[in-house]
Amino acid sequence: MSHKITLIPGDGIGPELTEAARRCVEATGVKIEWEKAVAGQEAMEKTGEPLPDATLDSVRKNKVALKGPITTPIGSGFRSVNVAIRHALDLYACVRPAKSYPGTKTFYKNIDLVVIRENSEDLYAGIEFEEGSFGTQKLIASIEEYTKKKIRPDSGISIKPISRYATERIVKFAFEYALKNKRKKVTVVTKANIMKFTDGLFLKTSREVARHYEGKVIFEEALVDNMAMQLVQKPHNYDLLVLPNLYGDIISDLCAGLIGGLGIAPGANIGEHTAVFEAVHGSAPKYAGMNKANPTAMILSAVLMLRHLKEEKAADKLESAVKEVIAEGKSVTYDLKPTPADPSAVGTKEMADAIIRKIR
Repeated sequence: MSHKITLIPGDGIGPELTEAARRCVEATGVKIEWEKAVAGQEAMEKTGEPLPDATLDSVRKNKVALKGPITTPIGSGFRSVNVAIRHALDLYACVRPAKSYPGTKTFYKNIDLVVIRENSEDLYAGIEFEEGSFGTQKLIASIEEYTKKKIRPDSGISIKPISRYATERIVKFAFEYALKNKRKKVTVVTKANIMKFTDGLFLKTSREVARHYEGKVIFEEALVDNMAMQLVQKPHNYDLLVLPNLYGDIISDLCAGLIGGLGIAPGANIGEHTAVFEAVHGSAPKYAGMNKANPTAMILSAVLMLRHLKEEKAADKLESAVKEVIAEGKSVTYDLKPTPADPSAVGTKEMADAIIRKIR
């Protein structure tokens, strides 16, 4: 069976990494027709927009995309293209596995966690009010009128929406993922002791959904600050975590730290009709074009893509090849060497070549 997939190279190191992942996917023997589309800086240069309609239309048509990292300006400029794609395509579930591979530099062994992050709401919904604007002053006045709480007039404000609808579907997704992938426990992570009407709603709704899975999957609750400590001290006590958007982003990076860093952390964004697969890490523009970046996270994201396409044998072959190359420690990038200055480190392309040679 042939698959048509949208390929979004991205910015910075993105084009090098997506090319490495593309070559590895093709080496498994799965037939892919790639349709290139642009987003981010390249799209700005070509179309004047960071996320052209043509790119979204391509993903809607093909239903699956492999996307390289895209630069998000900090503090100014256009909003995150990554977030915009998730919202435009309603990719409500972000799946970020954190799995140990022997040969990586880490204090931990045998980590096997999955972070499932709600992707559509919370502070990432993009409802913000700029400091000093007329709308912000009106909002501050309204809040003070209805709550009797003072807000400094020179404040910027972000709105944190969490709905019953979005919470039900992400928690149900988490439990169904657990059943499908033989996960034993789902832990819902919030700050419901403080934010009682947003995180509190997330927790209350999670409890309601969990009742339908009693006897099938263990359910437990945790506060996000305590969870950060528990994951550092006792990561093996946890299995699958489901969190609101912001906490999911932060905790997934912590879990990446447990397994050796963002260089080996894959990700998937999944909706009812479409899915976009991407590495968790950013675009690292200072390394662009240097053939230096670790392609593992992007290649493992392609493994998730193959599983989504029900190409399980190809996914197994590719993941095994990645595991072998990392374990050998010979043909790996500088960040996977004992020291970054190790002269035996190879480039992005060469590591992908080594992985391809292991596919069988």
